[in-house]
Amino acid sequence: MANLIPVARTVGVNRIVPTISIPYPLGDPATPKEVQHKLRYHRVGVALDALSTEIEEPRLFEVKV
Repeated sequence: MANLIPVARTVGVNRIVPTISIPYPLGDPATPKEVQHKLRYHRVGVALDALSTEIEEPRLFEVKV
């Protein structure tokens, strides 16, 4: 999981799941708790799917908002 996608690609990360921001990678404290939970749950789910996906080359996994 990374919020600086170009840096992740530069250092050779092979599975990249975009995050929201540097201080709050998985949520936004300005939103209600229910919204934060939904954001976090979805992104962690995408990350787990990324780990279990066979890949041949580096890949950016899409996170739908």
